Amino acid sequence: MSTTKAPNPSPKKLKILMLHGYTQSGPLFHAKSRALEKTLQKAFPPSPPANPSLLFPGGLELIYPTAPLRLRLTDIPGYDSDNEVGVGEEPDAWAWWRKNDHTGEYEGIDQGLARIAEVLKSEGPFTGVIGFSQGGAAAGMVASLLENGRKEAFEKAEKHRGMPYPDSFLADGEMIHPPLRFAISYSGFGAPNERYRKFYEPKIETPVLHFLGSLDTVVEEGRSQRLIDACVGKREERVVFHPGGHFLPSQKRFLNTVVGFIREVIATDEKGIGVEEKAEDMDVPY
Repeated sequence: MSTTKAPNPSPKKLKILMLHGYTQSGPLFHAKSRALEKTLQKAFPPSPPANPSLLFPGGLELIYPTAPLRLRLTDIPGYDSDNEVGVGEEPDAWAWWRKNDHTGEYEGIDQGLARIAEVLKSEGPFTGVIGFSQGGAAAGMVASLLENGRKEAFEKAEKHRGMPYPDSFLADGEMIHPPLRFAISYSGFGAPNERYRKFYEPKIETPVLHFLGSLDTVVEEGRSQRLIDACVGKREERVVFHPGGHFLPSQKRFLNTVVGFIREVIATDEKGIGVEEKAEDMDVPY
């Protein structure tokens, strides 16, 4: 009688969802975050099969989806409507939602979150999420939506015109993905409209690291502060300023900060901390 040997399960990976900013795309964000990718690959390499000693023996995998809402030229900040060049063209520019300047509501946010939910289901499970600008705001929302008890908070707020908990994040009444271990927001922000209050109340318990550019004129510090204030944790431990504008800083100390933060939050016990280098041993600015 012959027996078939069960295939070995794939080694566990550090899988991170990467959410691009307004007017970007997945491939463009990938190109702009190469330095971060290389640093994370070096910090979390795959483990040889004969010595599976690392927390993530499968190494690192970054997933870069593109948002579902294609933008028009007139949607892009700085576009000159008096200039007819390019009129009728569809730029390779995408968004997770469009803000209605009159109401403050995020038009298309259900589509944006549904796209993210598709990726969570098809590519997950994910350990964490990293987002830039609008993607940073979305990263905070996703971390929030996947927390225990958040669905009930949304249901209570819905009676007072709050946004309903997105159906795309549910399957048979249960959340489609376990809570994330961490989130990292570059130039992210919190939604000011009252309709989205339950993303932030109660506070987001998932550890969130915030990067702010001291010269950022696109997302002002006050907008980012809304998201910071909505997250559990001490500001001095979770907020990092870089001396630049609206971009991902690529200097070594800021890249190492990301590595140190991830190692800190995934090392939940002494065994895990012993496997990976301790966060306090890293060259990080906090």
